[in-house]
Amino acid sequence: MITCFIQYQIDPTKKAQFEQYARNWGQAIPRCGADLIGYFSPHEGSSALAYGVYSIESLAAYEQYRARLAADPLGQENYQFAKQERFILKEDRTFLKLASENFPK
Repeated sequence: MITCFIQYQIDPTKKAQFEQYARNWGQAIPRCGADLIGYFSPHEGSSALAYGVYSIESLAAYEQYRARLAADPLGQENYQFAKQERFILKEDRTFLKLASENFPK
């Protein structure tokens, strides 16, 4: 299992648009095969950093997931929404694997 951490630099004046974008991914990402941990918008501290976090079985599974997401109607709509509204200034993805024991809930 690997976890994808997406760091977004967003326009702080368009936080509401980012949050709509996050809610849309909340529907599309699980439907397309990844285990969504969540999207996180600025609250305290930086007003421009936001994150998306999800897990997937492997990089091969990630490639299949990305293809499904690109073909998903809500996924396509969300990509267009971000492009049109220009609230994402920068986006970086990092893939990590869990190196410690899981913590009890």
